[in-house]
Amino acid sequence: MRRLGLLSMLTALLALASPVRSAHGQGAAVAPPAPAAAPVPLDRVVVRWHAPETGGVRRPQFIFERELAFEARIEALADPDAEPGLYRDRHVRAALDRHIAETLLASLPISPAPTSVEVAQRAEAARFALELRARGRARLLAAAAAEGVSSDELDALLRRQARASLYLDRMVAPMLEPSDFELKLVLRSGATPFKEQRYEDVAPALKRWYVAQRLAQALDTYYQNARARVSLSIVSAR
Repeated sequence: MRRLGLLSMLTALLALASPVRSAHGQGAAVAPPAPAAAPVPLDRVVVRWHAPETGGVRRPQFIFERELAFEARIEALADPDAEPGLYRDRHVRAALDRHIAETLLASLPISPAPTSVEVAQRAEAARFALELRARGRARLLAAAAAEGVSSDELDALLRRQARASLYLDRMVAPMLEPSDFELKLVLRSGATPFKEQRYEDVAPALKRWYVAQRLAQALDTYYQNARARVSLSIVSAR
């Protein structure tokens, strides 16, 4: 069952906050309170998991319904075969795998440790990559609005992705700053969205696309190797 939309939730809360008065005129007694309304679900845990990288069984990790639904929407937007506005089981599975992989990588120590400025720069690059996967900023914001994801929550996701990408770049293989030569080779291959365009005209967008592709591949490879160390359980609704 899907939870109440944000507007419905606010309407219910406002209704509960409004005083009920007698219709017999000024000075009449306040009517007794109405029976308590059913609780309005704000969010709930849907997945509990742990791994050695995150502290093991003593430090379980939790994934909430809204964030997983939002991430599944992004997977669906990036899928050319998906039906508009819908996500399927495969999108939920891909979103779950990506979420756990990013969390694992973001929890690992990086040497040298990134500065706050570097994390902020990578978070901004992650925003561009997310917009690219969602096929536009408007679609990304619409997906966030559909699940009630705030700008602060989106920023937290981007910082997680930033730290994961910095770990892959510094501790696995350099991939965040490809050379012009490398990018020109990729453009000539014809395997990019920028076919028959001049390198000078598309270089910044090509770099963002190429880095996003390399990070996605590295993330998937890492998680395939780490999957056996992850203990995961689905938390059913009560």
